[in-house]
Amino acid sequence: MKAVQVVGYGEPLRMTDVAAPEVTGPYDVIVRIGGAGVCRTDIHILEGQWAEKSGVALPYTIGHENAGWVHAVGDAVTHVAEGDKVIVHPLITCGLCRACRFGDDVHCEQSLFPGIDTAGGYAEYLRTSARSVVRIDDSLEPADVAALADAGLTAYHAAAKAARNLRPGDRCVVIGAGGLGHIGVQVLRAITAAELVVVDRNPDAVKLAVSIGADHGVVADGGHVDAVRELTGGQGAEAVIDFVGEGGATRDGVGMLRRAGEYHVVGYGENIDVPTIDIISAEINFIGNLVGSYNDLCELMVLAARGRVRLHTTTYPLDRFQDALDDLDAGRIRGRAILVP
Repeated sequence: MKAVQVVGYGEPLRMTDVAAPEVTGPYDVIVRIGGAGVCRTDIHILEGQWAEKSGVALPYTIGHENAGWVHAVGDAVTHVAEGDKVIVHPLITCGLCRACRFGDDVHCEQSLFPGIDTAGGYAEYLRTSARSVVRIDDSLEPADVAALADAGLTAYHAAAKAARNLRPGDRCVVIGAGGLGHIGVQVLRAITAAELVVVDRNPDAVKLAVSIGADHGVVADGGHVDAVRELTGGQGAEAVIDFVGEGGATRDGVGMLRRAGEYHVVGYGENIDVPTIDIISAEINFIGNLVGSYNDLCELMVLAARGRVRLHTTTYPLDRFQDALDDLDAGRIRGRAILVP
């Protein structure tokens, strides 16, 4: 089969022919890829940022946002069958460790992460496990929802965490209205009555955010922290969800937060530099967010089937993977880029 692989850090990806995955275990599921999301993490992988953490041997197939059709299953798989449309949770988990038994499969002690530390979905087929596939509604198509497998799931996870403590009348600031942020806005609109303020340096992204549910849009032009403070009566917001995490976003985000507020870190790339006395005196809470759980993905698929969460996508044939990565890196993508074999 055709697959797009990392052959060296700092080097371009390469399309090559590799053996198609086969069922080797009773709980294996082979998925024929219908859409693979192109994520900024893929760029960070090529830069070598994940090399030490993942420990993956090169070359390997990249791609961790995947959806498609069940192609083959092991003899113990009962909840999906050949031909079913599915979205793939990004982790392969054991189901037996303490974290899995708590439903916190994101922190499985023996997890594999296709596209990060094992073969991913920039390919025609992907091998995963029965614990990782979620059937999707007949109204949904794999290429339309593929990026919800990670970008959408991460945004849902962070938004759902923030929503637990947001009351009607509270304010939530969303920093970044791009691939993750525009999903987060829709999720927040669907599950909380908080007032939503979106901040982005791109005016078009701000307009998109307002069109899909944000109450206020603020262009990050140097006066945005003051603008948010004014919108929140000078107090700041009860929650800030930062989907950027670089370029000064964390400094600005802390400035938008009220006393005893929650700062949800999703995007990454820079350090958070806050005097500890400021954290203590204002009782600021910093909360990290990884990808969501299998149950989070099931809930997100309910919102997608009901039309409450929609991805804005640009599709590319698999052999145009470099164009997709270049467009993402240059900021030419509004929403998510999807590779379609």
